[in-house]
Parts: sequence; C-alpha cells; structure tokens
Amino acid sequence: MREWDAAAYDRVAAPQARWGRDVVDRLPLAGTERVLDAGCGTGRVTEYLLSRLPAGRVVALDASSAMIGEARKRLAAHGDRVEFVVADLGKPLPLESPVDAILSTATFHWVPDHDALFRHLAAVLQPRGWLVAQFGGAGNIASVMRVLATIDDGWLGPTHFETPEATTERLRRARFTEIRAWLQPEATRFEAGEPFERFLATVILGAHLERLPPHARIDFVKRVAASLPAPEIDYVRLNVIARRSNSRLAND
Repeated sequence: MREWDAAAYDRVAAPQARWGRDVVDRLPLAGTERVLDAGCGTGRVTEYLLSRLPAGRVVALDASSAMIGEARKRLAAHGDRVEFVVADLGKPLPLESPVDAILSTATFHWVPDHDALFRHLAAVLQPRGWLVAQFGGAGNIASVMRVLATIDDGWLGPTHFETPEATTERLRRARFTEIRAWLQPEATRFEAGEPFERFLATVILGAHLERLPPHARIDFVKRVAASLPAPEIDYVRLNVIARRSNSRLAND
C-alpha cells in the first residue's frame, strides 16, 4: 500500500471533505451507533460524522499510518469515542465486534478487488446495518487519464473506477440489499499554476511520482498540468447506499 503525505493531503483536500459531509448526511443515524469510517484519511469527514453521533462512537480506519496519525491529532478532543485502526480494506478487517453502520468517502477506488472489499465490509456490519459510500466512478478524472496515457510509459495508476451496475451486482453477492448506486459528476476548478500542480501531486499523481526519481517529479506534474485543457479535474463520484442482509447470501 502507498503511504501518503497526510499533512499535505489535509491542506488541499477541501473538495473531498465537502463531498464527504454530503455523504454523511445520507447515513440514517439515531446518534447512538458505532460507525466504521472506512478510509478516514486525516479525519476531516470523521469529525463531521462525530457531530451526528452525540452518544455514539466511530472506528476510524485507514490503510495509511500517516493518515491515522493526522486523524489522531484532529480528533483528540473526542477521547475514547474514537477507535483508530490501521488496516487494508482488501483484507479481513481486524474489528473485535460488528459495527452498526459503515461510512466511506473517496476510498474504494484505491482498493483493487471490490468483491473482496464488500465481503470484508459485510463481515463486520450488523445485519440490517447501512453502508453509505462515495468514491471515484466510471469516467472519473478522464481528462487526466488521457494525458497520463501519453506520458512516459503510459501507466494510468493504481485506481479503478467502477460502474453502478457492476457495483450493484458485487454488493448483492456480498449479502447487501436495498441497493442504490448512481454516478454524480463533480467537475472541480482550481487556481492555475502552483495550487493546481500541488493538488495534482498530492491527491492524484502521488503513486506516479513514487515511480520516478526525485529530480523528475516536478517536471512530471508540470507536464500533466500543462497538457490539461484547463485547471480543472473532471471528477465523477459513484454513490452507494445499501443495507446488510439478514441472510448468508443476498439471494437466499
């Protein structure tokens, strides 16, 4: 798993935080639940989630220990209402007891095997518990992908962006019901020059830069930015709302 520059990410990821708050608002909550934030990052969305759980708890999980470190600092005031876990969503999750609900924002497109992902989430979710998530969907950052295909060896990166139809079928196989999945275009414009390049380097091109020698990284980012038609990212988000079935299999 790639390790992130968590402090840099926290400074630039305002779009992800803004979308994340909207996703939290879709999660049905009474305020007393124990909720898994699957891919908590630096805790910006987790903090908003906690505001909707005045008598509840959050399991803040991320594959990046640096992200968890930043989240610990941001959420320190919440004390033992937050449990921090470093874990890979592509593997069985090390939770001692099931959670009442799962939230995830801007994470699932980094997990290679979505069949395994949804199985692992179902395994730690109470029957009839809600999964509410948003992540990169089909067509996400298409303009950036077109540019990357023409640079160096044409590697497009470790992310993959799914369709609502494929995601719905995977969720059914993983024992979820009441499934809704839809795409949401979220084109986002940035200040040209260094601010746009910093966002690209931190959020989108980090895995590409890890493959390059340090002296070549700034030029790579500048080439990508200059090749785009505008300082804009054509984001497309895939939204999911689903409920854990009571059955061993969703079609029992």
